[in-house]
Amino acid sequence: QVQLVESGGGLVQAGGSLRLSCAASGSIWSIDDMYWYRQAPGKQREMVAAITSDGSPRYADSVKGRFTVARDNSKNMMYLQMNSLKPEDTAVYYCYALIAPYSDYRSHDYWGQGTQVTVSS
Repeated sequence: QVQLVESGGGLVQAGGSLRLSCAASGSIWSIDDMYWYRQAPGKQREMVAAITSDGSPRYADSVKGRFTVARDNSKNMMYLQMNSLKPEDTAVYYCYALIAPYSDYRSHDYWGQGTQVTVSS
């Protein structure tokens, strides 16, 4: 019953901003590292941002200085603030997390359903 639900995608012009949210729900024991991935049509899925359980972030070079990842452990939420968007940022963005449910107490992989981000030139 553990799941990740994403929101916040949409259509923006180049130079604009969006904020993506990822909500983890269900009977959760713990959430370890969390990640944002994206996949453009015809391309391999790539990691764009990651954040550890204590809040240490890292970014792909292509988004460094423009994107900011954060999390709120009290709400089981992760966010991706995307500024100065470029057409090459157009992709489906996925939330990924290592989560241990109460039923197991061991971490498993969970993926969100993806949310579309489209940046027009």
